[in-house]
Amino acid sequence: MPEKAISRIWAEWVHGLKFEDLDDETIYHAKRILYDAMGCALGGHRAEDCEISLAVIEHMGGNPEATLIATGFETNAYMASLANALMVRVMDFNDIYWKEDPSHPSDIIPAALAVGERQGKSGKDLILGVVIGHELEMRLCEFFKPGIRERGWHHASLTQLVSPLVAGKMLDLDPDQMTNAVGISGCHNFSLGAVAAGKLTMMKNTVDPMATQSGVMAALLAQKGYIGTELIFEGKEGVCQQMGEGFDYNELTEGLGDSFKIRECYYKAFPTEFLTQSPVTAALKLVKEKDIDWKDVTGVKVHTIARAVDILADPSKYRPTSKETADHSMPYCVGAAIMDRMITPLQFKPEKISNPELLALIQKIEVVADKKLEEEFPVMQPSVVDIKVKSGEEFSQRVDYAKGDPREPMTDDDLRDKFYGLTAEFMKDDQRNKIHEMIFNMENVPTIKEFMKAMIVK
Repeated sequence: MPEKAISRIWAEWVHGLKFEDLDDETIYHAKRILYDAMGCALGGHRAEDCEISLAVIEHMGGNPEATLIATGFETNAYMASLANALMVRVMDFNDIYWKEDPSHPSDIIPAALAVGERQGKSGKDLILGVVIGHELEMRLCEFFKPGIRERGWHHASLTQLVSPLVAGKMLDLDPDQMTNAVGISGCHNFSLGAVAAGKLTMMKNTVDPMATQSGVMAALLAQKGYIGTELIFEGKEGVCQQMGEGFDYNELTEGLGDSFKIRECYYKAFPTEFLTQSPVTAALKLVKEKDIDWKDVTGVKVHTIARAVDILADPSKYRPTSKETADHSMPYCVGAAIMDRMITPLQFKPEKISNPELLALIQKIEVVADKKLEEEFPVMQPSVVDIKVKSGEEFSQRVDYAKGDPREPMTDDDLRDKFYGLTAEFMKDDQRNKIHEMIFNMENVPTIKEFMKAMIVK
């Protein structure tokens, strides 16, 4: 048991951290993460989930203190954080970090955007918020052993413990207030693992945005004097007691600020669940290098880890009826990669998901757990894809790191191509270029509001 509450140690560190404490490499990676997240948000803003949430928010109204990405609608920071986080998350295309637990740390960026805009904060403040959110969320991904998903909880349960600190930084809360904010948010926003199991619904995309929104409300309450549970991690019936025993609390606190974990975060090259990324990479390499025609395929075997079989290859994943299920289906993602030689948002349109030829192809795909690959995860994200064709030939491809892993990085040009692909249907080059220039010069942007105005689709 640490001498001081984890939430207080975090609060004191966040309170004291300044933009000047960030090194150039950390700032550069924060800009890349922000650029990627904003591309995902723009690309996702027309999704059905977002249209429904926007209709509700517009009806509710609210003080015009924060701007919604793409639409330009202004509402209070609480509602804006939900809407913008859903846009970032809805395509399952934003960044990810997977150690003992997975998470998408950029889901928290909208807390910094909404509250920062409300408070008149600058581009430097936004960068600081991005770095803080990633640092603490990524530490939580390493902390719980085994991961919280194995205990029946969704990773949004981590987000609720970090988002109040990001929002609190934008509000200039003191350490006492930030500690209270963590306790407030952490008391009510644990998300069931069921949101990402079996036949998936819109809640798969929504629980993390709700946890981000929870942090904003918690910070606003703490600012006014609301008291939260200080020992939310290590106290009696706190998070850690619910999760088990034997945790090394030093993983959450040691070396804060010595170097920043944001450099280690992964990007997604495909808008699919993380454990599909290396099998899709392997399948694409095979069909392109061996010039395999999908019509000649007689069988496919995907070798992966047991967790991927459990999450991504249950019976519902062989007959997906929604985007949420399809992008979390190993047979669908690998089958679409074999058929179309690419995986983009186009592969998750309703007409593609219901394509009878694709549905027939994915019935030929077997997904199996491989003990040797299991031993290498998560240090590597290995997978092997075997494809048999009518001639009797069999081709095999192993991939250790999907594109976007820090060891197989997406270049700045790759990220720019991804941003272009996400916005090509509705944005002109001059606006795309302006957004790129603003993000990669964010330390010189005077207010977050100015940046949010540039994010409105014209």
